[in-house]
Amino acid sequence: MDLAWRNPRSCLVMLSPRLSVAALLLGSSTVLAGTAGSFAQGGSTLVSALLMFLGNEETVYIIDKAEGNAAQVAGHPAWGAKWDIATQQAEVMDIRSNTFCSSGMHLPNGSFINLGGNDGITINGAPGSQRNPDGTGQWDATYQDFDGRKSIRVLNPCGSTDDITSPQCSWYDDSTVLAMKSGRWYAALEPTGDGTIVILGGFTAGGYVNREFPVRDPVTQSGQAQSTYEYYPAKDVAPPLVNFLVNAGGLNAYAHMFLMPSGNIFVQANRSTMLWDHTTNSEFPLPDMPNGVVRVYPASGGAAMLPLTPANNYTPTILFCGGSTMADDAYGSYGGPQVETWNVPASNDCQRITPEPQDNSPPVYVADDNMLETRTMGQFVILPDGTLLMINGGLNGTAGYVNATTDLFITETPFGPSLASGPVFTPAIYNPNAAPGSRWSNQGLSASKIPRLYHSSAILLPDASVLVAGSNPNADVNLTTEFPTEYRAEIFYPLYFSASIRPAPTGMPKTLSYGGDPFDITIPSTSYTGSSNDAADNTTVVIIRGGFTTHGMNMGQRFMQLNNTYTVNKDGSITLHVSQPPPIPNIFQPGPAFMYVNIHGIPSNGSYLIIGSGQIGLQPTAPPSVLPASVRLDSAVGGTGTGKNGTSTDSNSPPGGDKKSSNLGVIIGAIAAGVAVVAILGALIAVFLARRRRAAARLPPSKEYPLSTAGAGWTSHNTESSVFVPLAQAKYDDTWDPRTSSINAPYMDEHRATSSIGSGSQVFGEYDPYSGQPAQSHALPPQPGYQTPPSGFR
Repeated sequence: MDLAWRNPRSCLVMLSPRLSVAALLLGSSTVLAGTAGSFAQGGSTLVSALLMFLGNEETVYIIDKAEGNAAQVAGHPAWGAKWDIATQQAEVMDIRSNTFCSSGMHLPNGSFINLGGNDGITINGAPGSQRNPDGTGQWDATYQDFDGRKSIRVLNPCGSTDDITSPQCSWYDDSTVLAMKSGRWYAALEPTGDGTIVILGGFTAGGYVNREFPVRDPVTQSGQAQSTYEYYPAKDVAPPLVNFLVNAGGLNAYAHMFLMPSGNIFVQANRSTMLWDHTTNSEFPLPDMPNGVVRVYPASGGAAMLPLTPANNYTPTILFCGGSTMADDAYGSYGGPQVETWNVPASNDCQRITPEPQDNSPPVYVADDNMLETRTMGQFVILPDGTLLMINGGLNGTAGYVNATTDLFITETPFGPSLASGPVFTPAIYNPNAAPGSRWSNQGLSASKIPRLYHSSAILLPDASVLVAGSNPNADVNLTTEFPTEYRAEIFYPLYFSASIRPAPTGMPKTLSYGGDPFDITIPSTSYTGSSNDAADNTTVVIIRGGFTTHGMNMGQRFMQLNNTYTVNKDGSITLHVSQPPPIPNIFQPGPAFMYVNIHGIPSNGSYLIIGSGQIGLQPTAPPSVLPASVRLDSAVGGTGTGKNGTSTDSNSPPGGDKKSSNLGVIIGAIAAGVAVVAILGALIAVFLARRRRAAARLPPSKEYPLSTAGAGWTSHNTESSVFVPLAQAKYDDTWDPRTSSINAPYMDEHRATSSIGSGSQVFGEYDPYSGQPAQSHALPPQPGYQTPPSGFR
């Protein structure tokens, strides 16, 4: 029997994951569920997963655009939710402004920000009932969403036992207090080595590509393009113009950004590439993307930084795969494309580039293995074993949707509003260390049955599975079109879930520093079988930040392998001596991450930690860790002893199971007699069925039932119908409550308090509810051991 980690929704585990742990303790030696390489149901997300991020070991946060979801919160459709990993149940959260095609990033203390979006809208994306002077929506009486283009939303992730309606766990979303200097839709984000967020580009009012037709004003596109950058926390300067974005000719939305060890940022848009010193706004041109492939939205190719390892001396290499080779004119303008995009095959081309070679050679693009199929909107998720999962997307077309009644060039679309066709249902694995010609494979991987096109997302979970959700190429909720609004989540189980034994390390740290003393992790002998020396030789310790996922990107995603040596002990346990991250914060920026221990490519459960000081500012560094020599022991073997807590591994823990159970052994002998077991299991099942009946009432309606605007069948944390009315001008104080703050009139940009657009000390000094830190300098000096771009590339 396959002892792989399995889906808690089948067979015995019709119990909830937390109850199934009790069943294990009562005598079950296996947990049945989904197979390695396959998809399993993940419940409902309640709102379509346009954006997602992993907040902690228990919770994934989901953000939708403002639209007519049946799920209600505070008297209006919900477009925020939290998804509990253990129960696979979602709960709505209140977000007040329109988050459509916004951006997100982590902060050093583990909080997250969500920036920008679109104006306040109503049904089918039309401007809201109260208008800005330019005709865009300021607020809407139906959806009760506010203009979100300048919004800075902040969230402190909380646990399953916390009250998500409390101010400490709720989204802070009040642009009268905290706002960007410029409205930005489709902006790119990247953190610096001190935790400051660089915010680059964007639209000011929306559209397909960031240009008018014909072009009359190439710099601002008659006020519709935001080719500037700013920071969070804010700096006391006007947002400077970035010529690179202007020269990208409109194909500059969601530019791909990756911080380099030097402190410069690698930026790719249209077919252009640069290294950028944001501190001086200096651009260092790099070679153009080969073969005429566009990777940014709406071509939407996949992009990821390959794993940073001791073997490559932590030198970043960026991988691009897929996108589109459509001619530049075919992308049209804000109004939409000039061709029938769904008939245009996407690209399968892959290219690598190392922007800062350590030998100071000129950076160049290097052709990599082509993907197994063409993809637009395909997404890379870096797995703990150092391979990259490519998932979601379509064979043809681009991201985006179109309204055929208003588009200038398209009068009929065979796939509803979708500009893409041919959903790719089967994921693929890219192995960056395999020989050229053999890096891609989908052997052993099953196909999903759910199209995941525009507005789909995927993110790594702590148990090393992948949450896949979203897809909504529609202006508003549409459950009957070819590619409908999608609420169903899936869990994808990579091939390493076929392993019968999974590492169960102890001593995982809660914080890491940049350089400094190493630390020890213990691997019990039950975490592997065979030679202890062999297991130790094939053990890696890695930290992964899954990023903030949207539009086929994971903003901030990084993978770093920490250096380690080991001591093999007589009982077969292995003590790993692990280095801290290198003393260069630019390589892996401060903030939250998960640590995994792999043995022969089989990962442990991830353990949450914080890297760095937890504050925005210059990060403390220390000399690199000095590790002792490895100590081998030929007589030691695994699989015969017990771990530190007397258990074996957790390889049979249900995916997303209770954290406290994740270190329990997978093979627990029969403990109780049959009658007692049946009696107890019967009681547990009764409890589960009662919970299931309650949960069923919270599931979104099926396609056979119409949407409801009354919120029937939905629970809300605040049932007062008068709570969500237009905002007032209110000054922030420490007693801010998102349910009751500012409830008299919609805000207007020109009425904001000075602090909302003032200096960094004004904004950050007045409001950062979680870090409590004053404003800090945003720039780090160039780090020793790394060179600025060669003069030939300036």
